[in-house]
Amino acid sequence: MTENEKQKVGIFRFSVIHEFVGGAALSRRERKQLLKEKCARKWDIPCSNKSRISRSAILRWIRLYTESGGRLESLYPKGRSDNGKSRAIDEETGLNLIHLRQEMPDAAIPVLIRTMRERDLSGKDLRPTTMYRFLHHHNLMKPSEGQHPDRRKFEAELPNDIWQSDVMHGPMVTAGDRKRKSYLIAFIDDHSRLIPYARFYLSENLASFLDAFEKALLKRGLPRKLYVDNGSAYRSKQLEHITASLGIALIHARPYKPQGKGKIERFFRTVRMQFLAEVGHMSLDEINGAFDLWIRQVYHQRTHSGTGKTPLDRFTSKMECLRASPEDLRDHFRMIARRRVAKDRTLTLDGHLFEAPVNLIGQRVDLLYHKDSPRRVEIRWQQKSYGYLTSVDLNVNCRVKRAKNNQARISSKADTPKGGKVW
Repeated sequence: MTENEKQKVGIFRFSVIHEFVGGAALSRRERKQLLKEKCARKWDIPCSNKSRISRSAILRWIRLYTESGGRLESLYPKGRSDNGKSRAIDEETGLNLIHLRQEMPDAAIPVLIRTMRERDLSGKDLRPTTMYRFLHHHNLMKPSEGQHPDRRKFEAELPNDIWQSDVMHGPMVTAGDRKRKSYLIAFIDDHSRLIPYARFYLSENLASFLDAFEKALLKRGLPRKLYVDNGSAYRSKQLEHITASLGIALIHARPYKPQGKGKIERFFRTVRMQFLAEVGHMSLDEINGAFDLWIRQVYHQRTHSGTGKTPLDRFTSKMECLRASPEDLRDHFRMIARRRVAKDRTLTLDGHLFEAPVNLIGQRVDLLYHKDSPRRVEIRWQQKSYGYLTSVDLNVNCRVKRAKNNQARISSKADTPKGGKVW
């Protein structure tokens, strides 16, 4: 399994256990019920053909994450010597079970187990969880009929428990010497209705969203969950890695089910009816300046009908529950590129040639960098940092001598052989 695949699996596992490790205290009954719900649902598991997660697996991930001090790498999968082989149901037993299910499509799992035992169709004892997983994997579990989705109004218990985020199409604004369409990217705290950050941009792409997200974290701290749409920006691997590395659960709204985004949608309606209705045509900087003033002096100071308090008062009433942003927050927003170190120790990133440590020759490494600082690049291999890369100076390399112990020594011009060769 590649490092990228391990990273995807680690991010997925964090999304499964985030309620248990996110800081919110769960009673024993709530913890048991939550475990039961997670074991009962079907999952789209990266790098796996399974769709179910066992109770023991979830508990093991929680233990690994907690014991590591909240390191995402602790959730990366470890290699297995019997990878790719079924340890619970062999091929013959599986075929017998499929035929029996087709014969008895409405039978409960205990009935199937008993029948398999009575007909001597299995070489080993079958567990109910193994049967559930096998039948779900082969789409042989009959879905319940007549059930309706249980939709309920909800509200986060504490500030920064849940942030909702979305994009609203804004008015035309002046940018440079022409008019362009604007997009309002906003975050709302589910508990208090406070706006951690909101700003009009000229694009709704990933770069704009990450800029707004970083500023929101700097201003109001870290949420425990981030509830977003299913747009391409929200499905990016970079956003998944950023949220997981910060201990934030990234939750996507179900497709074509907008009910969960009601609070951010109501905020957008308020912006259209109260803010945009009173402003004329402006430049991008002017509309953002006016909007920031409206948020601080009007929206945050006005009593919200749903909570009975102002958003600012409700958010600040439980300041002890807030998680501050780490000092190295900007480093979490770096882009990640994969490169292989060449035999001459060099690698290229965005047209720049860098020199890597000699012991990484031939290895595929991770390069972490900001788009606006392409020459400041940190190199990592197997989750270990090897510092920052240095740009290749061809003139200096021309005068480098190598001793038998592979130590470099810069020679003087007088030491350089005729013809410019170095031995």
